[in-house]
Amino acid sequence: MDTITVECDSCVMRGTEACDDCVVTFLLGREPDDAVVIDAEEARAMRMLEQAGLLPSLRFKGRAG
Repeated sequence: MDTITVECDSCVMRGTEACDDCVVTFLLGREPDDAVVIDAEEARAMRMLEQAGLLPSLRFKGRAG
């Protein structure tokens, strides 16, 4: 299977205004242990992208209790 590596170092948009709302910047700029909160609309969009083969499946499994 082909893979795509998305990283800031190889992005031609690095250092531009595009970084302000980039998902990679958002996720990598988080403090350790900060939660990433996804609302229902965003979850639906992620499922659609997943079904189209553009995103991997979310593998998060919450702990009980």
